[in-house]
Amino acid sequence: MQKYEYIIDLGKKLPKFDEKNQIPENLVHGCTSQVWLICEQKDGKLIFSGTSDAIIVKGLVYMILQIFSNSTIEELKEVDMDIVYELGLSEVITPNRQSGVIGMIKKIKEYALKS
Repeated sequence: MQKYEYIIDLGKKLPKFDEKNQIPENLVHGCTSQVWLICEQKDGKLIFSGTSDAIIVKGLVYMILQIFSNSTIEELKEVDMDIVYELGLSEVITPNRQSGVIGMIKKIKEYALKS
């Protein structure tokens, strides 16, 4: 239970996400909850922001953004999808939420490939 509370607390740290960015193009596929991610390029690095309509998922969004924001395109292209296991999330969150985290990482990799 403490792990869930910690993840929820992380979600409260997410910066405000402009509702105008909550559009279908920014939706992450594979999430049970709705998750929106956007990307901007700055000084050769990709900066991500996002949000979710579910409080616990906001915490997961926060974690993913902390890990992947400020990475170069090349670094992001090399990201391993085993991050769910590396972070130990497979022991804490449901398979559906794990699928959502993988969906977020796929979206981040898509942004890197487009840049």
